[in-house]
Amino acid sequence: MSLASYFAIAVAIGFAFMLGVSDAPNASASLIASRAASYRSAMAFSFIAHVCGGIIAGQAVAATMSSLEHVSNSQLPGTYIAGGLASLGFTFFATRKAIPVSASIGLVGGLVGAAAATSGWHNVGWGGVHGIKPYGVIGTLLAIGISPIIGGVVAAGMRRILGRSLKRASRGAIAPVRLGIWITAGLVGLADGSNDGQKAMGLIAALLVAARTIPTFYVPFWTRVLVAVVLATGTASGGRKIVKTVSSRFYRGGSLDGLAAQGASAISILGAAWLGAPVSTSTVVASGMIGVGASRRVRHVHWPTVRTVVSAWVITLPACGILGAGVVELFKMIGVLQ
Repeated sequence: MSLASYFAIAVAIGFAFMLGVSDAPNASASLIASRAASYRSAMAFSFIAHVCGGIIAGQAVAATMSSLEHVSNSQLPGTYIAGGLASLGFTFFATRKAIPVSASIGLVGGLVGAAAATSGWHNVGWGGVHGIKPYGVIGTLLAIGISPIIGGVVAAGMRRILGRSLKRASRGAIAPVRLGIWITAGLVGLADGSNDGQKAMGLIAALLVAARTIPTFYVPFWTRVLVAVVLATGTASGGRKIVKTVSSRFYRGGSLDGLAAQGASAISILGAAWLGAPVSTSTVVASGMIGVGASRRVRHVHWPTVRTVVSAWVITLPACGILGAGVVELFKMIGVLQ
């Protein structure tokens, strides 16, 4: 493999770590918000769940990620580096400001901008939908846009059902509910590790194919283990401010709220992984908590925080697209890309 290919793989691994940092609240926010676990216990549990999810993941999402660009094999490392650096830079800045933006949206924007600047808009894998399975840029963005709506609606419905079912329950129901929060948090961690982990895995596998290191597209086992551990390390090593934002500033809820939010998030993310949709898992989890809060006390949801986060999501795609294109132009100036 070329030096550029190795560097592109390093950028993909760095992106996996940054995804982990931005994903820090996904399997832990509801545990903390519902007081079912301390911060350290929740993060340790999240680490284990994310590692397991990444290792046992399929490769449907990875295949979708590899369909975002149609540049030549020689140009692929450079465009991946440019798109990855654009997403990394923007996500790092947002994380420092405690804004839980979507690194996934950033990566899509960065790759689109990089591919367009490298060899024209016709080499962007625009894609669409095959039946109910998304592919390419359009399919990915549709999945990213629809999944939080589904997560919020399902969470609101689950909260109402749980509230009515346990309305007359005694205090003895607290322990089973908290156990349910732990179980659903584990499922979110598994789904998150699988979906987000496959994004980096897909880029690495595409680079290996382009370099003729592997004959056909598949995710080698060493890639699964490496990305899973790096992603999980990111969730455990950073993001305390983001966890606080998601667990308390969106909506301060109880045990049933955490159970409904986590359950809805797990259903949405696992369903997306099955379809091969690389969704923004942080967006789905945040929308689940917002949906729970809105279903009970709309006035208690901290809407200014919600508006700030939504604005950041909207800005992410074009900002990373411009950054990705800018990095490509820089590479052309110094002779890294032709």
